[in-house]
Amino acid sequence: MQQPLQITFKEMKHSDAIEARVREHAAKLEKFYEPIVHCHVVIEAPDRHSNHGGLYRIHIDVTVPGDEIAVSHQGSKNHAHEDVYVALRDAFRAARRQLQDSLQKKRGKVKRHSPPGSND
Repeated sequence: MQQPLQITFKEMKHSDAIEARVREHAAKLEKFYEPIVHCHVVIEAPDRHSNHGGLYRIHIDVTVPGDEIAVSHQGSKNHAHEDVYVALRDAFRAARRQLQDSLQKKRGKVKRHSPPGSND
């Protein structure tokens, strides 16, 4: 990355273990799509006043040349996201899919549909 990875913890204390996992995921993302300019990850803890375990919210902004990918990930009703590591994994998977789509568009490999009325 051209700029250092930025990690923000909201409504929770900093965790070295969580930061290490974010760095692992970001490194894998960078191996997949090398010209990443910047990556900012926000990890937000669930509301503390809920009766049930809350769901972590993950927001990832990835800047690449000519594009910016933003992933806001909260597993709606997915109780697996009560675990921050599962929430991180799923958010980074979503970011990778968006980067793949962006890369395919840049390479012109997006499937184009024929206009209505054409007989191709």
